[in-house]
Amino acid sequence: MNMDFLMAWRNIWRNPRRSILTISAVAFASLLLILMLSFQFGAYDTMINSSVKLHAGHLQVQAKDYEKKKRVNLVVSDPDSVSAILNTTPGVSAYTFRGNAFSLISTGERTYPSVVIGVDPIKEARVSTVKDLIRTGDYLSEGDINTAVIGEILANRLKVGLGDELTILGQGRYGSIAATVVKIKGIFRSGQDEFDRSAIYIPLNHFQEVYFMAGAVHEVVVNATSLSHLPGLKKRVQAGLETTAQKYPLVVLDWKALLPGLYQGIQIDLASGVIFYVLLIVVIAFSILNTFLMAIFERTREFGVLMAIGITPKRLTRLLLMESMGMAMLGIATGIFLGSLITGYFQMTGIDLSGASELLNQFGISGRMYPRLSLLTVTSGPMTVLLITFLAALYPAFKVRSFRPVEAMSHV
Repeated sequence: MNMDFLMAWRNIWRNPRRSILTISAVAFASLLLILMLSFQFGAYDTMINSSVKLHAGHLQVQAKDYEKKKRVNLVVSDPDSVSAILNTTPGVSAYTFRGNAFSLISTGERTYPSVVIGVDPIKEARVSTVKDLIRTGDYLSEGDINTAVIGEILANRLKVGLGDELTILGQGRYGSIAATVVKIKGIFRSGQDEFDRSAIYIPLNHFQEVYFMAGAVHEVVVNATSLSHLPGLKKRVQAGLETTAQKYPLVVLDWKALLPGLYQGIQIDLASGVIFYVLLIVVIAFSILNTFLMAIFERTREFGVLMAIGITPKRLTRLLLMESMGMAMLGIATGIFLGSLITGYFQMTGIDLSGASELLNQFGISGRMYPRLSLLTVTSGPMTVLLITFLAALYPAFKVRSFRPVEAMSHV
């Protein structure tokens, strides 16, 4: 076996130019897959974190069926008991309470439907990025009552600015009319048009008073320390909720359930990416197949001589597979090293995409993207290349078995 390895290694470098081109093709494919997969998963992480930190959160505790029905009477009746659980649950970065109500917002001359969101100004700032997105005026402060922060598109449609009054008219928790007048304290722009045209924030204590919530809330919004910790955190919070007494059964929803459009978009993009990667690997496979077939064609006479002196076709097949796998592994090792090096650099510095900032803002993403280097992105692409290379080498390797020594030796 050691002799076969030595022969295979020698044969690899019999034609250095062809071998280097083959190794370079495999290395380039591996490098490109590592970089593209890392960039793709890094983009997903950025999109998810940007979206959940705008409003949804990584997790939400809600009354069962609230996400589907959005009925104002489906509440978390005892937020303090949920707070006690979250305070002792590892993996929780921050959390806040919210109340939501679909209402009409009026200036007297113009009226638009909106979602009135009651928030705790201090806790909300730890979970949401809305405070940092204020373009005019100020964010809500502790102790505010008849004040509001609204989206820029909604402000433009209502033709209002700082200090203007808005009349809010909606339905309270028990079916009664909820009405109040608030003064605009700040205007935010998130870049997500749907959110900016419909959201209006008011202090949670004022929301609970206007909508007759009696201390209840609709959502407990939770941010995790890391996306990777999310599955375990969800299980721990759900287990803790089973020990609390609530008027309505509570459920824990993750970002996939809260932002189904984002999750489906990521799945579609990943599927299209996989198709592209498969096509790339197939092109590389045909290139390698052609190289191996040419090598066998040129060495047909040599194989005839070896078979004539007693080398079995099985051993020749094994020798050719060693040669192909040797070149493939050299290429993959080179690709992994260079791919990890380049991706690691961009992971630290980021990739400037400021030219596409307007498009990225629709997803809440800044103009800089950071690839995510992981065991999956480093190994999945190169290992697929290795498998495809092995399969591409099988045909020329087994083709040797059909050679007859006399005919092979007379090959010119």
